[in-house]
Amino acid sequence: MSVESLKAHSVKAAWLQYDAVDAGPTGLNAFLSVDREGSLTAAASIAATPHTTASLTADLAGVPVAIKDNLATLTLPTTCGSRILEGYVSPYEATAVRKLREAGAIVIGKTNMDEFAMGSSTENSAYGPTRNPVDRSRVPGGSSGGSAAAVASGVVRLALGSETGGSVRQPAAFCGIVGVKPTYGRVSRFGLVAYASSLDHVGVFAQNVFDAALGVELIAGHDPYDATCSERPVPALRQSAVVTDHAQPLAGLVVGRPVEYFTDALDPRIHAHCDASLERLRALGAVVRDVSLPHTSLAIPVYYVLAPAEASSNLARYDGVRYGQRRSADGLREMYERTRTGGFGAEVTRRILLGTYVLSAGYYDAYYRRAQTVRELITQDFERVFADGVHVLFTPTAPTPAFRIGEVSDPYDMYLSDIYTVTANLAGIPAMSQPIGLVDGLPVGGQFMAARFDEATMFKAAAALEYALTAEGGA
Repeated sequence: MSVESLKAHSVKAAWLQYDAVDAGPTGLNAFLSVDREGSLTAAASIAATPHTTASLTADLAGVPVAIKDNLATLTLPTTCGSRILEGYVSPYEATAVRKLREAGAIVIGKTNMDEFAMGSSTENSAYGPTRNPVDRSRVPGGSSGGSAAAVASGVVRLALGSETGGSVRQPAAFCGIVGVKPTYGRVSRFGLVAYASSLDHVGVFAQNVFDAALGVELIAGHDPYDATCSERPVPALRQSAVVTDHAQPLAGLVVGRPVEYFTDALDPRIHAHCDASLERLRALGAVVRDVSLPHTSLAIPVYYVLAPAEASSNLARYDGVRYGQRRSADGLREMYERTRTGGFGAEVTRRILLGTYVLSAGYYDAYYRRAQTVRELITQDFERVFADGVHVLFTPTAPTPAFRIGEVSDPYDMYLSDIYTVTANLAGIPAMSQPIGLVDGLPVGGQFMAARFDEATMFKAAAALEYALTAEGGA
């Protein structure tokens, strides 16, 4: 792969594909707003630029990209898939979006999502569900389902999403593409509408590992507007995603197989694909060994205490006073009530109420404080394994393939679709999903995780596995 192959996908081609797959009542509904005229004008301007100028030689010069609708943009609305922000246009732009533009990328639109990133299927969007390009009767995953569908359908080759508990990796697995969540602090969260601030990450979708590595490299780096953003220098991640030794590219690499991720909860066919991928990693020179992350089973309950708690605080600002929609009423209290009741959907309301409950007097210590303690234990599990000589971990991304739209109605069953992804958010480590095979014609993903700020090793392992699977026709 190369930057040149990414540039080969033009804005004009993006719009042709958009018209074919996304528009109309039977379309994917991957986009909530688009900028056809502005993007074509920008592309024409780049095409007319002399080839010696920096703007044309930039990494993503002329490359069409899509942006999840919870990342602030100056040119398009930022609705977070919610009625309460319908039509809202931000007065500033997210740092990750700005960096893509500075690299020459052209934003063609904002993508659909579960409302305020709360969901695992993109069915919670106030603007209707997104459909999976592989099978339109199925979900694309969530909450970044629109970005995943935009990449998987070929409208764009690169898109931004966000993750709080798996919202990039799980849709990537369901749609058969690559999805990356960098280390917490590697990419600025400035301009990302907050859900749970200690868990939120900006992530990247791409059609292959190289493009994903390039995307992360371009948006990463210190940002003075985000106090949690690291000052660590960003390595040349794209170089890590290039396989140079085709015989033993992973010689000396130790791959951990966490036994807690390979239980009866995992679809046996996905289990078989993971086993086959581990065998390929061995053939590429890696040493595979079983490891234990003993607090894994507590990740879902910990996440669904901490994330709603932070959400109940972050979403208090949507009151109809400062921005967004306002429902008129006789008094202030009634205005708050009508605005929030009419503006928020059922899942957002559920999580706000849950978060408010666990933070309330008499329950804070029993739930929130205890969850923070267990979060630290989960983090220590990962630190212990990486300190013991393991370079990367390999697991399934999701326990099942994509399910049908409307099939999962129980909230707890929906939450369990993130059972293998929330741990990386709780620990703040980098993680990514890539396609490793098909089950009944539906893509399934394998997940790599690495130590904090070691995205380079993660991409090296993923690129080698992708090379082996492509050479064998296995994914």
